[in-house]
Amino acid sequence: MKLVVGLGNPGPEYDRTRHNVGFEVVDRLARRHGDPATSIARNKFSALVVDAVVGDEKVMLMKPLTFMNLSGKAVAEALRFYKMSPMDDLMVIVDDTAVTCGSIRIKPGGGAGGHNGLTDVSRLLGNDSWPRLRIGIDKPGRIPLKNYVLGRFTPEQQPLVDTALDEATDAVACWAGEGLAP
Repeated sequence: MKLVVGLGNPGPEYDRTRHNVGFEVVDRLARRHGDPATSIARNKFSALVVDAVVGDEKVMLMKPLTFMNLSGKAVAEALRFYKMSPMDDLMVIVDDTAVTCGSIRIKPGGGAGGHNGLTDVSRLLGNDSWPRLRIGIDKPGRIPLKNYVLGRFTPEQQPLVDTALDEATDAVACWAGEGLAP
């Protein structure tokens, strides 16, 4: 079994914001790979979770309900409960201001890069040796960082992000079925 975690903030006021691209990828994965008859979102591990199957691999899709900066709680609880290896069984999806809007970047591990959600996951797992997929949202420019990440994409950014979300969904499905190439 694999655990795919999209980081974001719960609540309708955060829908379609830059900080919630992780949630959007999880929603797309649920639509593509969840069984509509059985994959109803349920509250477990302080998160909304949906069961899906990608290829032959069972996948738990997770959207933590703890808000971005406390996302590690849900991730750590699920990994412990199912005795999963973070390095082999976990993928975390986040927004990244250091990546160009419309681009994605997958790494098998690494630092948080100033992302508070990743920092909390690393803190609660005790390491940063687990895969993550970053979706570029551009730098905020003169807009304060908090306002920028909690804001919505510009009309120029939206088509780039829509493409990136599709690519990220495909990449996570590939990872779930095949893993990361060395």
